[in-house]
Amino acid sequence: MENCKEGAACSIDFSTESKSKNRLTISRAYLYPTIGILVLIIGIGLDFFEVPFFKQPVALLWFGIIYAVIGGPIVLKAFRLIFSGNIYNEFVLMSVATLGAFFIGSYAEGVAVMLFYVIGELFQASAVNKAKRSIEALLKIQIDEVIVLEDGKQTIKHPNDVEIGQIIQAKAGQKIALDGILISDYATLNTAALTGESAPNDIKKGDIVLAGMVNASHLIEIQTTRRYEDTKLSKILKLVHEAVGRKAKTQLLVSRLAKIYTPIVFWMAIALIILPYFFLGADYVFTTWFQRALIFLVISCPCALVISIPLGYFGGIGAASKNGILFKGSNFLDLITKVDTVVMDKTGTLSKGVFEVQEVVSVKWPKKMMVELVGVLEQNSTHPIAEAIVRYAQIEQSNLKVTRIEESPGLGMTGNIGGYNVLAGNTRLLAKADIPFDEALEKIESTIVVVAINNVYAGYITIADTLKDDAKKVVDELNKIPNIQEIVMLSGDKQSVVNTVARQLGIQKAIGELLPDGKIKEVELLKAQGRTIAFIGDGINDAPVLTLSDIGVAMGGLGSDAAIEIADVVIQTDQPSKIVTAIHIGKATNTIIWQDIWLALGVKVLVLILGALGMATMWEAVIADVGVALLAILNAVRIQRMKF
Repeated sequence: MENCKEGAACSIDFSTESKSKNRLTISRAYLYPTIGILVLIIGIGLDFFEVPFFKQPVALLWFGIIYAVIGGPIVLKAFRLIFSGNIYNEFVLMSVATLGAFFIGSYAEGVAVMLFYVIGELFQASAVNKAKRSIEALLKIQIDEVIVLEDGKQTIKHPNDVEIGQIIQAKAGQKIALDGILISDYATLNTAALTGESAPNDIKKGDIVLAGMVNASHLIEIQTTRRYEDTKLSKILKLVHEAVGRKAKTQLLVSRLAKIYTPIVFWMAIALIILPYFFLGADYVFTTWFQRALIFLVISCPCALVISIPLGYFGGIGAASKNGILFKGSNFLDLITKVDTVVMDKTGTLSKGVFEVQEVVSVKWPKKMMVELVGVLEQNSTHPIAEAIVRYAQIEQSNLKVTRIEESPGLGMTGNIGGYNVLAGNTRLLAKADIPFDEALEKIESTIVVVAINNVYAGYITIADTLKDDAKKVVDELNKIPNIQEIVMLSGDKQSVVNTVARQLGIQKAIGELLPDGKIKEVELLKAQGRTIAFIGDGINDAPVLTLSDIGVAMGGLGSDAAIEIADVVIQTDQPSKIVTAIHIGKATNTIIWQDIWLALGVKVLVLILGALGMATMWEAVIADVGVALLAILNAVRIQRMKF
């Protein structure tokens, strides 16, 4: 199910063939321990009641067979590791301790240690599978086939075989396989898989369609604009596969400590056998000290740490995926808990990035006529503000004829529309044409388009980018997190607009009129103050700042590919408030992992001392090792049940 190499990313195989093999393997894995427990209980009972036939040779054969079935694969793996030069690991420790128990006649204890170790591994596998199911839910949005129109005929192809520019079809209820442009007149799409928004999204001819969206209307046709491997969906899925391979500092620290700790306890166990001989002389009993050394080895096995810590991080990544957040590695789960400054872009992050007409003020001309004239003029521009006016004007039925169009970069447009000379742009356009206008317009904080008809000031239209529904929520929730010192908004929009948005949201520091290098300078100033910064953005212009910040967070639903590629965390739902959820998941994961570390170390140190002094038996060793491992694993999987 999981193919991992040390230092490399892990890939998760969710294929049907892999699933069937896993089910068979898991069934066998649970069967053997179940039989082992029954045989062990029977053997202990026969030994306890001193059943006549259950003497040394029979007991050895009885427990030996079940040990071979349960522990055989682990012992074989231990030998392979020894021959490859890797002596100090939990497999060797378990094998030495349990085989040693057989050597001194503690057959039941030897089987119990190995049996409970295997059960602990099963608990770990079960917990990992649960975390993987959270991620698998995302992977189910992959598409295996698509209908392609070729010479007027329908052909079924794999999305990998579809070229850019080809026409594909999507039936009602089907997932769309590739990014493209709608060439049908209209469509209703369910974008929940990409953006988390359950409400249907109505689009028209020429609008962008993304792979993973579901066609909720009639049969539609789309002209592809990207190869399958370049779609936003494919890139998101690739991020999921790679995420489990990046280790957190805590995880790496535990791995390094285990490599130092294991040989130390191994040689301490040998010393526990040899050194007492020089102090006790004739009173030295080899089997007594050999048994204590075995107990010491069983207790010292770092299973609880090496199993539960990676599991805790994997569970955190799974919980985040279930909430529409993709961490590109467990190291970022750690780092996000240390963030003290959150810097956010405005357009597309806190706002929807879609300009809409807010207000129309006309002077001397009927409002409807002024809007129609400006709409017909602006339909000749691709500027987002022009597109907003065209949408508002609804000029599809207009009979006005355009005879002359002239665009002045940075100022606006001029044209002859239906016999009227129309100017639409900023105040500088009217000033350049020597057309008087109300100077109070300069004080309006919103983006405005000033209109003149037949060289006379006719009114203005205000345009604004609407805020996302949870924009205020994210600021309020971030202010409640104790270690967040400051929230900053950076934008390329004009300062007056940025100030208005900042007041609406309750952001104290907001800087506008910034080019990408200006955003970089502002973040560098914050980093120079020793801040740990999370930057949230969505556009290609945010890519440099996402790289510079300690944690780069990208809007993954409709954000730019560059931002998604560079970011450390991707918010798949396009909701800025998910940054708060991400921080809470990071903190919960961190808390659980340190609980496991202290639990494992505390119990082990205590029982190690008792074992060395002869005050702990092999059964206490089993409980201290496997029991603590089970508790740590159960604690680690709690994050899967938490609500964020």
